[in-house]
Amino acid sequence: MKAFVLTRYGGPQVAELREVPRPEPGPNEILVRVHAAGLNPVDFKIRQGMLKVVQRYTLPAVMGNEFAGVVEAVGQGVTRFAAGDSVFVRTDKARMGAFAEYAVAHEDIAAPIPPSLDFEAAAGIPLAGLTALQALRDELKLKPGSRVFIPGGAGGVGTFAIQIAKWLGAHVTTTASPRGRALVERLGADVVIDYTSQRFEDHVRDMDGVFDLLGGETLQKSFGVVKRGGTVVSVAGLPEPETARKDLNRGIGLQALFWLASFGSRAAARRHGVRYRYLFMHPSGAELAELGALVEAGKIEPVIDRAFPFAEIDQAFAYLESGRAKGKVVVRIAS
Repeated sequence: MKAFVLTRYGGPQVAELREVPRPEPGPNEILVRVHAAGLNPVDFKIRQGMLKVVQRYTLPAVMGNEFAGVVEAVGQGVTRFAAGDSVFVRTDKARMGAFAEYAVAHEDIAAPIPPSLDFEAAAGIPLAGLTALQALRDELKLKPGSRVFIPGGAGGVGTFAIQIAKWLGAHVTTTASPRGRALVERLGADVVIDYTSQRFEDHVRDMDGVFDLLGGETLQKSFGVVKRGGTVVSVAGLPEPETARKDLNRGIGLQALFWLASFGSRAAARRHGVRYRYLFMHPSGAELAELGALVEAGKIEPVIDRAFPFAEIDQAFAYLESGRAKGKVVVRIAS
């Protein structure tokens, strides 16, 4: 089968389309003929070797962390799916494998595709949708009346985060360029700050929480816009000890490394009387099914910026890495 394979860590040239053996499903696993797969910043961070301290892959390895397709076969013990079912999946973190004509996954991390969605739209949901759901509901614990700041709302995770926050009953402030303003307003943002002409720290005050999607200077300034006792959750800053313990189930060694790496962010959070949390989301078929139900109920919609043919996955990555995408970038794998 054709797959997009990481051969070593580095720039775009270290990954290539090549022929590899088709995987076979093990116990409790499904084999899926992949119709479409979503691209995410974590993909090029893995390619660059930025996540080696968290997950070191045996190379060469098939890349990709989310996909949608049709079950081709099932392994021993599978009870939730049968051949012919349409599913979408956030892959196991240790396996990847979405950028291929066939992929395998444990049945517990797959969910039925909502009837209203095609494969391209479904492929853009798992990673970004689960990240937003787990950050906003589980970590920030948003409820009706909560005030949340989501910088970078027009991106892949941001478009889900705005909608999920509104579903949870929160008042949402976000940042966007003039080009992205109409999109985030359509998704439900209550206040939109034009980051090309305004500094958000001059306008945002007394938030119950921040969901940081940008890191860097944005993260550091975000601590000052949250009321004391609030929380800043980031997917773009530096991991802290709870990340190693709770998200990665790792021991004291990685916890200590993350303690050092995140010292500056945690110190800034303490000065402002807020909590800092870095989130590595976890795959969940049950939560994917929840997102599917929200799609069917009209509460959220996946926003797809562009879909590229599989043969042009290099161009898809270049577009994603340019930072111009509004919503998700996907590749069409099966015709």
